[in-house]
Amino acid sequence: MSAVAASAAVLDHPLWDDVDNSVDGVRLPGQRAALRSVPASGQTDDGSENPLRLGRRMRLRLLAAVQALLADPSIAGLKDAPRLAAVVLYAKSRAPKGRDNDLLTSIWVAELGRWMGVGESTVDRNVLAPMRQSDALHTKVVRDGKGHPTGLECLVMPLWNAYHGGGAGHPLALTAAELATLLRLCEALFGHGWAPEDKAPTPPGLLAARKGRGAATDRLALLLMVLNTGSSGWLQLRGGSVKKREGRGAATMARLLGCSPAGGRKVLARLTEAGVAARGRKGTGTGMDGKGRIMVLPVARAYGRDLTVVEAPQSSGTAFSARPAGADGDLAPAVESGALGTSGESEAETASEAENPARPAGAELHTVHAQVVTPVVPQQLDCGFSGEGRGAEGRRPERVCVREDQAVDGETAAAGTGSPMAEGGPLRGEKPKESPVDERVEKRAAGVGAGGRPKAVGGGKAQQQKRVDLPADLGLRVALGPVSWLWKQLSGWQQGKVEEAAKAELTRLEGLLAMPGDALRLLADRLTDRLEETGGEALVDKPFGWLIRRGLVQRQCCTDWRCDDGTRLDTGGECENCGNVVHIRRARRAKAAAQIERELPHLGDDERRRVLEERLREQAAIEAEGQVWRREQARAEKARREEARAADQERAERERAAAAAADAVRQALACEDCGQQQAGGLCEACGYRRRTEALIVEAGMVAATWSADLADQADAVAADVRASLTADIERARRAFLVSAPPDELDADPIGAAAVLTFGGLRAVEAALPEFRSSALGRLARTEEADAEARRAYKTEQGRRWFRHNPKGADAVAAATKAADTARERAAEYLLATRLKQLREQAAARTEQPAAEPWTDRLPELASRPLTAGMSGAVIA
Repeated sequence: MSAVAASAAVLDHPLWDDVDNSVDGVRLPGQRAALRSVPASGQTDDGSENPLRLGRRMRLRLLAAVQALLADPSIAGLKDAPRLAAVVLYAKSRAPKGRDNDLLTSIWVAELGRWMGVGESTVDRNVLAPMRQSDALHTKVVRDGKGHPTGLECLVMPLWNAYHGGGAGHPLALTAAELATLLRLCEALFGHGWAPEDKAPTPPGLLAARKGRGAATDRLALLLMVLNTGSSGWLQLRGGSVKKREGRGAATMARLLGCSPAGGRKVLARLTEAGVAARGRKGTGTGMDGKGRIMVLPVARAYGRDLTVVEAPQSSGTAFSARPAGADGDLAPAVESGALGTSGESEAETASEAENPARPAGAELHTVHAQVVTPVVPQQLDCGFSGEGRGAEGRRPERVCVREDQAVDGETAAAGTGSPMAEGGPLRGEKPKESPVDERVEKRAAGVGAGGRPKAVGGGKAQQQKRVDLPADLGLRVALGPVSWLWKQLSGWQQGKVEEAAKAELTRLEGLLAMPGDALRLLADRLTDRLEETGGEALVDKPFGWLIRRGLVQRQCCTDWRCDDGTRLDTGGECENCGNVVHIRRARRAKAAAQIERELPHLGDDERRRVLEERLREQAAIEAEGQVWRREQARAEKARREEARAADQERAERERAAAAAADAVRQALACEDCGQQQAGGLCEACGYRRRTEALIVEAGMVAATWSADLADQADAVAADVRASLTADIERARRAFLVSAPPDELDADPIGAAAVLTFGGLRAVEAALPEFRSSALGRLARTEEADAEARRAYKTEQGRRWFRHNPKGADAVAAATKAADTARERAAEYLLATRLKQLREQAAARTEQPAAEPWTDRLPELASRPLTAGMSGAVIA
């Protein structure tokens, strides 16, 4: 900080020595101790949290703090620049930790100016002085041992009053984590960016390029908009009635900034042109436009919302009245629409400064005056020559009626060349009859009216309509913004080709980059750099060829696919591989020169240079051959992979066809149980019957587990269970037959049978848990379960913490609980074991009986008498 600025920032304030900056204790009672966690989806690719993804509680907490700060009596009457300075100093203040420098902010005047987008003199004159006068800020210059100023310590008095008067419940009493979150949010929105030596660089904010008059207003407005926007990305608009001329968005902005609706409309227009806000409308069922809304694009992108529902940014130059460029909070647009976060000052800003050089940057808001003069675009007259016609490019005259056969819309038709006096008749020297071009235009218009599409008439062909503005897609408008003038020079067909090429390049860049959404900025920066290399848009004589072959293409300087003109696309830094290539080439040249010097020391400078160039050309030729060979190998490998991929796809198609054929054959099979055709091997009713039978058998086994002899009593218990469940199934069937209409049962007998069997299945499923619970209760009273419970009771009662009083209430309660748990486990074990035994017995009964051995069957066969036929067969 300069000595002049530091001396201007010195506060001769008697309160400074009386102010106690410390806070009693490390943390006030009831103060929030930690930051609310953000979901994992709110993290960027490098693992850091996105500062624009705020939880609802954190957003409302920060909004309450900022509103309380701006509503303080010492700040409420100030202009936007001091109010933004108060927010920045508050976010950079030290959280209370019981130290002497609590609540203080260390900063430089120049740094504070960069935060607000103004210079040091503006900070001294329009920021620090009014804040000292209103007792909103106390400052103190920090000097080194030699008396030179090294910084500025600031104390925001509303913050000090909040901690010494309001306590931890005051909205301004934020914790260190909450202050860090607010500071990170400010850095992401309008931070000027910096690159420290020992830390990771901090990129510039979205409005870092917005400087000069009205910059503080736009930055403060964007911060308030983000804090008033939820995860949907839509700004919470003001309710009630508003002026139709200004709109609800302008009224909302006016309430946020405390200015007039006209000033809020202009601020909103500038933010829209800067690409951080967009207008949209609610969808309706009738397809008509719904209520207007405002989307905060950075928040919407942070949450991954759909941006196609918002309107493209429109120029709002005619919507503003003639106001001084220095009007703070009620300023005409000063930033061209472009990519988010682009650096540099715009032409509109420079022009504004040139028009009113003596206007101060912090001019007060003035009264809104009605527009009394209607802006009129003067008629562009020609040079007075008959038949003269100028093309849209303005390079040389063209013939009359050139391109008049192209379809134009209502806006471009009014801007066509030619004198209005020629509309009533032919030009001088022409015969009073229509030209062939006019006849084709009339025929084409008739064809469009009849069929709805242009048709070729008289040897012509349908031509694509030319668009003056950029494409409607918001992403393409941002990416092609630097070449908007070249876009107007293209024909309709050329515009379509450029749009396709831009979309393809954006898709390719999205695949290369780690951060989604950076492709628009990269393509816009590439077009800007290429225009600077050319010397500007005016020097581009062939816009279509320049855009297709130079502007939109990536110029890869090395083998790294992320290199573009020596710059890494993913990081934005210099390409290390390009540096390695240059280093290798220089080392190779130095090595060749040393070899020549060693082998041919007698050569002169010119001869040595010639020999060196020859050897370098030989090495370059060898490298080129190797590169060609590697390219052929890569092409062959790519062809091999494509063949393998095609073979895999063909095999997959065959497998899918075979599976479909097998499924069709299976579906054509009849039911195994009832013989119903086209049932897939088992119809629905028979499937329900099988499941019902399996559950009945399972219920019988469960009920038989508590019997003493599983071999003898299991069948009797299973028979009783089957009879009980059969009765339940019959009751369910009767209930359905009584409730169902007879005509429906007769109309679909197959469906009725399926419903009846399904009702029986549900009845058995409802009864099975009761049988299981009953079996567990009986098994829990067996001798094995009682023994297990006693052992668990004694074990728990004999633990070392109960040894002093094993009969106490705590010991008895713990032992009883352990015994009950052991009894339940024993019952479940017995149930599982006995079910396994019953299943094994059932499987053994269903197996085929083993064949008798031949030793047992031979005596029986030997006792049979032989007949004559059997005797002849044996003898033969």
